[in-house]
Amino acid sequence: MTESEVPEPGETPSSPASQTQAPAQAAPPAKQPRNPLHGLTLEAIVVALHGYYGWEGLAQRVALRCFESDPSVASSLKFLRKTPWAREKVESLYLFMLREQKRQGGGPG
Repeated sequence: MTESEVPEPGETPSSPASQTQAPAQAAPPAKQPRNPLHGLTLEAIVVALHGYYGWEGLAQRVALRCFESDPSVASSLKFLRKTPWAREKVESLYLFMLREQKRQGGGPG
């Protein structure tokens, strides 16, 4: 700060540039063409896994009570949104399911 920019006692420091500039726009999200989870909601992942494995199959592959005891999409989402380590396991199982489906299909896809 130069002497002319030093605020008087009791004043708050501010730069004239910050007062005249418009707020910065948020940058658009980066494209992730190679990320199969990009753009998917957690709900879509849970619904796809339930459709492929069923609740019993999910409980066997990922030992979580939300899949074992009175399972539902809503209760699973509530738990997974609060528990990052469990969400990572479910996302990993979803990626495994995609690879398995691709192998079974026999073609690129």
